[in-house]
Amino acid sequence: MRSTYKYLAYAICGLVALQAAFVVYADAGLFQWIDQDGGVLDKAALNDDSLSFPGLGGFMLHGMNGMMLIPLVAIVTLVVGFLTKTKGAAARGGLLVGLVALQVTLGLVAHSVPAIGPLHGINAFAIFLTALSAARLMSRQDDAATTTAPTVGKGRTIPGQPEPASSQQLQA
Repeated sequence: MRSTYKYLAYAICGLVALQAAFVVYADAGLFQWIDQDGGVLDKAALNDDSLSFPGLGGFMLHGMNGMMLIPLVAIVTLVVGFLTKTKGAAARGGLLVGLVALQVTLGLVAHSVPAIGPLHGINAFAIFLTALSAARLMSRQDDAATTTAPTVGKGRTIPGQPEPASSQQLQA
């Protein structure tokens, strides 16, 4: 479960990075269409089902990824976080779900209140960093589970620490 949680969290990081790529691709295509092809973007063009320009798919991918895929992965991360029974995993999963819900809300509201747009971008960084923190939490847990007990001198363990495995036990 810890590996699943870690890879889901890293997947969110990747999906957030793709969000940025999708919207930049769309914007670049839109501005190329306006600048080089003489396209006009107005209310009539937005209502025209035949509107097409390079990068249009970027807007669609940004919307689908941000409103369907990322929320789904965030919810699954939360559920898996509870199942790992690792301290902090469910909390980070819950924070991710909350930040993603806020992100969807900011993205939708920004269409009516453009001043909200910068908060949408800033919150994307918060999602990325929270997901990275969640993934790193599991990496630290995995590292802690594979380390051996610290020793002092010639194989004597520190009091209160488990005995390290001997070479004879490892060969068996």
